[in-house]
Amino acid sequence: MALDITIDPSSSEPPFEQVRRGVMELVARGDLIVGTRLPTVRALADALGIAANTAARAYRELEAAGVIETRGRHGSFVAARSDSARDQAQRATTEHVAALRALGIADDEITSMLAAAVRRRP
Repeated sequence: MALDITIDPSSSEPPFEQVRRGVMELVARGDLIVGTRLPTVRALADALGIAANTAARAYRELEAAGVIETRGRHGSFVAARSDSARDQAQRATTEHVAALRALGIADDEITSMLAAAVRRRP
């Protein structure tokens, strides 16, 4: 997964801070929801054209702020800030979509399935 973050090398703001702020903005806007797996430090560094140590520092800062959590070799994920019903629903939806993708179902078909499920009334 690529993050929609742009690093401005001419900015007075250090690159790690630009990454940290960018991830926080994506989370706040709902572009990154609870449970979303983030790119590895190396993949993020390569994608943004920054040093791996810079990406690692941004992830450490985000983890210290409770925005992300690292699950060892499984990677880094957007952390649950609360256990609200919305957060639980986002996690369930993310897990459901991942399971459907694992079955080989295309995203447009998943979208159609979800829309049909929403239209159904018990």
